[in-house]
Amino acid sequence: MNSENFSLSEKIVSSSYIRQGSQARRSHEQLIRHLLEQGKCPEEGWSESTVELFLNELAVMDSNNFLGNCGVGEREGRVASSLVARRHYRLIHGIGRSGDIAAIQPKAAGSSLLNKLTNSVALDILKLSGVRSVASCFVVPMATGMSLTLCFLTLRHRRPKARYIIWPRIDQKSCFKAMITAGVNVFPFSCHPYILLTDETGVRDLAADIINCFEPELGADNVLCVHSTTSCFAPRVPDRLEELATMCAKYNIPHIVNNAYGVQSSKCMHLIQQGARVGRIDAFVQSLDKNFMVPVGGAIIAGFDEPFIQEISKMYPGRASASPSLDVLITLLTLGASGYKKLLSERKEIYSFLAQELKSLASAHGERLLHTPHNPISLAMSLDGLQAESDKAVTHLGSMLFTRQVSGARVIPLGKEQTISGHTFRGFMSHSEEYPCPYLNAASAVGITRDDVTLCIKRLDKCLKTLKKDGNAAKSSPPEYPSCQEDTTGE
Repeated sequence: MNSENFSLSEKIVSSSYIRQGSQARRSHEQLIRHLLEQGKCPEEGWSESTVELFLNELAVMDSNNFLGNCGVGEREGRVASSLVARRHYRLIHGIGRSGDIAAIQPKAAGSSLLNKLTNSVALDILKLSGVRSVASCFVVPMATGMSLTLCFLTLRHRRPKARYIIWPRIDQKSCFKAMITAGVNVFPFSCHPYILLTDETGVRDLAADIINCFEPELGADNVLCVHSTTSCFAPRVPDRLEELATMCAKYNIPHIVNNAYGVQSSKCMHLIQQGARVGRIDAFVQSLDKNFMVPVGGAIIAGFDEPFIQEISKMYPGRASASPSLDVLITLLTLGASGYKKLLSERKEIYSFLAQELKSLASAHGERLLHTPHNPISLAMSLDGLQAESDKAVTHLGSMLFTRQVSGARVIPLGKEQTISGHTFRGFMSHSEEYPCPYLNAASAVGITRDDVTLCIKRLDKCLKTLKKDGNAAKSSPPEYPSCQEDTTGE
């Protein structure tokens, strides 16, 4: 309804009522105007009616929704199912063009505007979360692993002679496969348990070890990039990004950071900000579903050099699905900046609660909460007692938790081997060939509640008591444990 239509309506319904309705509409439009002017996440979240009004306004700007449109091309936004059309708010054309995922589509002005606004709001959220100097980002309809691959392929065009990626080991299948898919050789640095003051794993003298490696062996010109990690499962801790970034700047080596679920952690975001301040970080990649509670299938590729981020977006072949962009924009407009910050604050509080509950439970069963103070999201509890009873008792605990609807907890036995693309990792899932004890992981990720923690601890306690009471249960062959096999950390 524009002003002319409101005036005409006054001839049908009392003008005072129409003016009131017009004012209500303007309150919605005012919010939309601020979004278009500022390109930032609103401080307070929008109502669903405002979000839907905005999306419907965008949809009518796409040619597939033009009244009387006559399409004779092979891609005209035709949809057979009205249910599918409603699911996507009739935004059918996707984003980008064949040569650039960020390009404007002439016959889809609404979808193009959606794409630009989503990227702008995502950039604002990255800054709000701690990476203040980030210059550019874009949402890509691929999960973290394939998004990392896109970054590596872009670097291959810049450094065609480079054949190696230097990678401090992180036991995530998709993280490793992202590099293999890019057609490069991976030079992994094995992690070791740190000094006995903590239970953390990582590469002790990371930058020094890498320099000692590529100076005599590889040569800096043959290194495509360093591929580091922030968010990870304990006892692994984030890499020392400041050291790595300084080294990369000194030797002119690109640096890509896997920040899979690090946006929700102020520590992880601070590491990226500091790394970029003192040295070199070319791009950092984060998952949409892990950080913003939307369906799986999207990521944000961000960096400090806008031309390089644009170069990555142009590497994406063809148009792309708008679903991840639509999902995250709806979510952030609904939450608002204050709502998202509240979620991050609650997550941090529940991390402390989870640590306290796990520590008490571990003590009651003769175990201990592993000391991993540099991991801000994930925790681990030793399972030495189960290991002493039976080799199968540890994995049996995993299957018991899974069948009792405790999802996300991971049970890591000693000595597990995993072969990925021809490379065998010993001690897989513990990020080290020599980790001294089996353990159980639990994480305080965004959206977790105190009830989740309380119920998990209650069920875990029952499982541990059952295993200790019934020795036969620990010795029997455990059923398949899907959570121990899948990769959920850094796609």
